[in-house]
Amino acid sequence: MPTPRPDQWIRVQPEGLFVAPGGFHIDPMRPVERALVTHGHSDHARPNNLAVLATAETLAIMRARYGDEAGRSLQPAALGETQRIGEVDVTFVPAGHVLGSAQVVLEHACSRVVVSGDYKRRPDPTCLPFRPVVCDVFVTEATFGLPVFRHPPDGEEIGKLLHSIALFPERAHLVGVYALGKCQRVIRLLRRAGWDRPIYIHGALQALCDLYESLGVPLGPLLPATTASKAELAGQIVLAPPSAGADRWSRRLPDPVVAAASGWMRVRQRARQGGVELPLIISDHADWDELCATIEEVEAGEVWVTHGREEALIHQVRKSGRAARALALIGFEEDDSA
Repeated sequence: MPTPRPDQWIRVQPEGLFVAPGGFHIDPMRPVERALVTHGHSDHARPNNLAVLATAETLAIMRARYGDEAGRSLQPAALGETQRIGEVDVTFVPAGHVLGSAQVVLEHACSRVVVSGDYKRRPDPTCLPFRPVVCDVFVTEATFGLPVFRHPPDGEEIGKLLHSIALFPERAHLVGVYALGKCQRVIRLLRRAGWDRPIYIHGALQALCDLYESLGVPLGPLLPATTASKAELAGQIVLAPPSAGADRWSRRLPDPVVAAASGWMRVRQRARQGGVELPLIISDHADWDELCATIEEVEAGEVWVTHGREEALIHQVRKSGRAARALALIGFEEDDSA
């Protein structure tokens, strides 16, 4: 009997990516009996699965977000440790996306498949770096899978923010950040750049900042923006969800400079449409060069693309002599959180 190929034992179902010989789904879009979750963002970590296997940090994030609906049974996966699930050997390794993020390494029928989830390749002071794993099939995202997306160094973008504060000390700087990962990363980048003053935050960011602190990621002094007067907020940094700049909440700020930290800020029209005066290209996803370099590094003979700018990346992979195809998974968000 011939050895089954990976596309014969890993299938796309309405619930998501299903690993048949293990009896589990990876990042399912609907509740399933057994879910392996790569990280805590809500488009990958959904509630009400019966059993969930993920890193301890991802499980903590799911508990904070979903409470009792995080899953009936929650099992922590230690990074680098292999466990047998059904007929599949499963290992979680760091993905470098957000705190607790992991790739899922699957070994079955003489093949190794790596499901990367979301990932980035540049250093992040809030999470472990991406670990490349040589494999037969690499399952990758392509959120920024176009050559136009080449992210500048993080330090340059933080420098733009600090320069603007120096130019406009009478104005508050309102920075739109996603609550999980981007918020805490921007805070740590500011601390690294020498900003030791309190950072003011929207109430929607507080719980996850507290969680990061409890998991060993120090953020320095944070204050609720709602308790400060307009005069106190002049020359200060205020972090809030991306939508806050357009609602009544921002009226408490003195002539705010509206900024946003996202890989999508590379697209000027997107920044203008969002009313962003100061775009900061800071992304938690790999850019075009990093996607291509990662595929080379893992030496996969075949690449499956889950979501994003699939066509361009598939074309590039095929040019290198590798097989590639789109899985066309639905339900993964591509908003300004990237």
